[in-house]
Amino acid sequence: MAQKVTAGTAVPDQPGHAKVFPPLDPGTFAPQLIWLALTFGLLYLILSRVALPRVGEVIEERSDRIKRDLGQAEKLKEETEQALAAYEQALAEARGKANAIAKSMRDNLTAEVDKERAKVEALIAQKLTEAEARIAQTKSKALASVNDIATDIAGAIVTKLTGAEVSKEEVQKALIRRAAE
Repeated sequence: MAQKVTAGTAVPDQPGHAKVFPPLDPGTFAPQLIWLALTFGLLYLILSRVALPRVGEVIEERSDRIKRDLGQAEKLKEETEQALAAYEQALAEARGKANAIAKSMRDNLTAEVDKERAKVEALIAQKLTEAEARIAQTKSKALASVNDIATDIAGAIVTKLTGAEVSKEEVQKALIRRAAE
């Protein structure tokens, strides 16, 4: 084989390559297909017997875990709803009790106030009757005194005008006659 050297590179003199790329060689197609089938079959057996069951178990375990978690979440949701309903019911009962207590206290206070008012009104009425009695007594004393005073003054006026002394009884009789007219 002679080689030509051109600008520092060696190029073979033959027009084409002597060897063909093995996967593209038509003479080796049949053995390659057989090896491909054997390798694919062996790989399929290994995957179907070893790897896929493990992957299936993992997927099944994940699915079970998700179902358990969803079930637990649903259970917690129901418990939460029950607790919320119980809370709302307890709150409503507490409000009802508070309203009942407030009404009871209001009624009790109203009754106590009415009772106190009745006592005070009775006391005021008693004091009013006592005061009226005292006023009537004072008035009658004053009226009785008025007669005495009028008698004294009338006697004094008659004595001053006439110069003669008049008795008290005579003045009283004259005043009574004058009042009767």
